[in-house]
Amino acid sequence: MKKFIVTIVLSFAFFFKALADEGMWLPLLLGQQVYNDMVKRGLKLSKEQLYSINKVSIKDAIIIFGGGCTGEIVSSEGLIFTNHHCGYDAVASASTVEHNYLRDGFYAKNHGEEIPTGISVQFLLKIEDVTAMVMDSLKGLTGTERAQRQTRVLSNLNAKYSDAAQFIEARISSLFKGNQFLVFVYQRYKDVRLVGVPPESVGKFGGDTDNWEWPRHTGDFSVYRVYMSKDGKPAEYTEDNVPLKPKWFLPVSIKGYKDGDYAMIYGYPGGTNRYETSYGVRQKVDIDNPTLVKLRDMRLKYMFEEMKKDPAIKLQLASNYANVANYWKFYDGESKQLVKYDVFGQKKKAEEIFHSWSIGKPEYASLFDEWSKAYDAWRPYSKHRVYINEGILGSPLIAFAGTLQQIEVALVQQGKTQADIKKALDAAGKAREDFLKDENKISDQKIVASVTMMFYQDIDKHQHPIDFYRTQVEAYGDLNEEETYKKYAAHIFEKTMIFDDAKWNEFVKNPDAVTLQDDPAYAHASAFLTNYQNKYLARYQQFTTKNNELGRLYLKGIMKMDTVKAKMMYPDATFTMRVSFGNVKSYRPKDAVIYDYVCTMSGVMQKYIPGDYEFDLPAKQIELIKKKDYGQYIDKARNDLVVCFITTNDITGGNSGSPVIDANGNLIGLAFDGNYEALSHKIAFDKDLNRTICVDVRYVLWCIDKLGGASNIIKELKLVK
Repeated sequence: MKKFIVTIVLSFAFFFKALADEGMWLPLLLGQQVYNDMVKRGLKLSKEQLYSINKVSIKDAIIIFGGGCTGEIVSSEGLIFTNHHCGYDAVASASTVEHNYLRDGFYAKNHGEEIPTGISVQFLLKIEDVTAMVMDSLKGLTGTERAQRQTRVLSNLNAKYSDAAQFIEARISSLFKGNQFLVFVYQRYKDVRLVGVPPESVGKFGGDTDNWEWPRHTGDFSVYRVYMSKDGKPAEYTEDNVPLKPKWFLPVSIKGYKDGDYAMIYGYPGGTNRYETSYGVRQKVDIDNPTLVKLRDMRLKYMFEEMKKDPAIKLQLASNYANVANYWKFYDGESKQLVKYDVFGQKKKAEEIFHSWSIGKPEYASLFDEWSKAYDAWRPYSKHRVYINEGILGSPLIAFAGTLQQIEVALVQQGKTQADIKKALDAAGKAREDFLKDENKISDQKIVASVTMMFYQDIDKHQHPIDFYRTQVEAYGDLNEEETYKKYAAHIFEKTMIFDDAKWNEFVKNPDAVTLQDDPAYAHASAFLTNYQNKYLARYQQFTTKNNELGRLYLKGIMKMDTVKAKMMYPDATFTMRVSFGNVKSYRPKDAVIYDYVCTMSGVMQKYIPGDYEFDLPAKQIELIKKKDYGQYIDKARNDLVVCFITTNDITGGNSGSPVIDANGNLIGLAFDGNYEALSHKIAFDKDLNRTICVDVRYVLWCIDKLGGASNIIKELKLVK
């Protein structure tokens, strides 16, 4: 009996662990205990300074940058700091071979030189709990009926809290797997301009080799400015707009820090699944992650081959390559860490304790039996879905061709009008222009050939599109030979009207379903997509609905097991504002190895390889380093320039660009990465090994000032010395 009690305590700790530095806390619901812990760690600010609805606070300086990053306001003139990779696409789009800002960097010396980007940012206005309103509408409902009603209820509430005329948008976030609902109300600003960005050799120093690794020597930052209308309101871009006057901006500290100092990170973490089940962990490790990594590895290989050949191609493919590469390495590392730390076993033990607690409670007693059946029903088709998303649609041509299904629907579906057809054609025409601008035929053709063969070999033959390989591909040779697929892909790229303006324009002038269906690129896309949509999509939707329903009940039960400890639980990340706290801290990744909490410019030079794709440096930077011309940004204790540092903060994707803030509310760095030893963090936080990698703000300012010559930007900041 004594042993059983100990097991329960340990398992409950797995459920209720707001331990160490774990937790992405909602600032609205920052409990007194959590705040007290922050103060014990060194925080000097009041709760109201962290977050307030009625008064300005730090939250007013934190923004959603673009569609998936965080930024912070750092001046009274609406200046934004975020990561280099967050604005990567905007910089690439603004660049040409003659004016290659991605390669050479760029700094505006005045407002007139700042470059419009098409990026928007969002400021959080308020958060309200609408759980009661949502739950009242869902009483007595389960499964698909509940999910459909919930979608309608959330849509109606979002509309109620939004005001398009004022650029106000509301988005309700489902927390604790549907046991709580908060509405987040934002104001969007659409005029955001590029102010400065370092050369790519600084902003991506170390490339894929150093990605997710410590020590890291990457100057991962860029600078933007948000504009408003002359009467102080959000507005579309116009030259008459003026820099935003923010409610709050962060002072920038160049005082430095030491091992153990308090560190706090605000931002918009994109998604975690800390309450995942053992079934979900096994699915990830056995099928989802290995398949994704294999397919992305293939795509990166063919893109990289072409990018090395020509600066123009590198610029063309840069953004897509960066997006694919980032999480290719992440998912590989995630699987390895989940296995290494037996997260499956930890989850299994916790589930056994929950099951024992649930005996005699009808709402929960059969939960895991149902869950096991749901995974068993979906597992045989799960690899197929990864292949569709990461393989078939991993080809830019086939992904675009797949969107033409909307034209086919307009042409053949009963009740569709000429206006519907025109609308579909107009949308496709615009999308085609964007596609052709970014398309690299050579790499894409290789991707199509390779993934078509991989699908044939890896996916159960019974799940293949009926007769596709026999009637379409076999005409070009043996289905087990690479050359067959190369010839088949060459045919697609040579004959599709998507690359032929004359054929495309003729089709738009006289659209008909037969012509579309006979196009080889569309026929290829349609074969795989129609097969998946007609046979397997419903299975996935059924699995997702069941998984969500059981997840909601599981969390509901977990919080009932111990209502006191449940108050210390934090919700999974949902790309909503969170704050995490911890310390600047060194660590021991393995026996006899100690990692310092900072890395310096000396380390940059140790990695420097002239002319290398990942480890080259601008000539001016080499010159400044040799002179040790670090100015006011030097770390006097080390007599060197600190480049990056690590903290124990809990973050995930979406936190890119997040401010790292000291105990007094000053900016000391920008978060941009996690460490390889803790890549299981989306599912399981490691209290000993988890580290957030941050670029030191002193290195940011040195790059702007000394390397970029943009002292005008430095003068705009409120420096704390």
